[in-house]
Order: sequence, then C-alpha cells, then structure tokens
Amino acid sequence: MPEPRRASAGRASGGRRAVVDADRLRRRARFLRELNDAKELRERVQPRRARAARMRQHMRMRTFRW
Repeated sequence: MPEPRRASAGRASGGRRAVVDADRLRRRARFLRELNDAKELRERVQPRRARAARMRQHMRMRTFRW
C-alpha cells in the first residue's frame, strides 16, 4: 500500500515542479526580451561601435571550426 502514497506524492511534487518550471521560463523569456531590447537600444545609440561589434562577431563565427 505505500506505493499509491508515493505516486500521489510524486504527482504533487511534479505539479509543483511544473509551476516552478513555468515561472522560470516566464522569467527567462522576460530576461531575453529585455536583453534584446538593450542590444537594439545600444545599436541605435552607438551605431559605429555596434557595427564594428557585429563585424567582429561575423568574423569570429566565420573562423569558428565545428
């Protein structure tokens, strides 16, 4: 008979984990949106530096070996 208790306890913790995962994903999505907004703002404010950084990144990716 202990098995049904474990199964129900597992479901309860699984539900809690789903809530925690959903919250984590929501926070991650918000962070990524804000990061993208900050990058766009930086490109608008400092276009020359942003272009140079973009070119460096392209060169880095071009020389990267898979």
